[in-house]
Amino acid sequence: MPDFTRPTVIAVSKGQTHTFSKDQYNSITLLTALGVEGDAHCGTTVKHRSRVAKHPGQANLRQVHLVHSELHDELAEQGFQVGPGEIGENITTRGIDLLQLPSSTRLHIGETAVVEVTGLRNPCSQLDAFQTGLMAAVLSRDEHGRLIRKAGVMGIVLRGGVVYPQDAIIIALPDQPHQPLEPV
Repeated sequence: MPDFTRPTVIAVSKGQTHTFSKDQYNSITLLTALGVEGDAHCGTTVKHRSRVAKHPGQANLRQVHLVHSELHDELAEQGFQVGPGEIGENITTRGIDLLQLPSSTRLHIGETAVVEVTGLRNPCSQLDAFQTGLMAAVLSRDEHGRLIRKAGVMGIVLRGGVVYPQDAIIIALPDQPHQPLEPV
């Protein structure tokens, strides 16, 4: 039985083509400096089609997409049905507030993998194509009117390895001062 009192991988997913949702697997392999083996977004330069059109040689800071399963719970309370991999994430977590991590946080996942958090996923209209109203549901405002993006975080692979559901995640914060996450 998984221990959900500690940060844990709930599911792993990848997609070989540029589809919105990704298929779940029993494991995924993270490749150092590239991303998820067999995923359409794997590579040293940006692979997201909208970004390739503007800056094809840009460094790929979006090699791995992580979403906290608590977001799925929150969306379910609003009437949405969203499961692991369905909004494009590679790793679905539980027990970690991904959105509050500072930039450059390192997530040690499973036996050997290390992912460095590079920034927030900027939600796009594909969310509404998946389920009407979903984009608005993953956006909100704080008490100062600043936009809050809840659709997960992006990262790069510092050290590769195989990642399985139920793997533990160890959080290594960067040195102070911490920088808040910005969209990448």
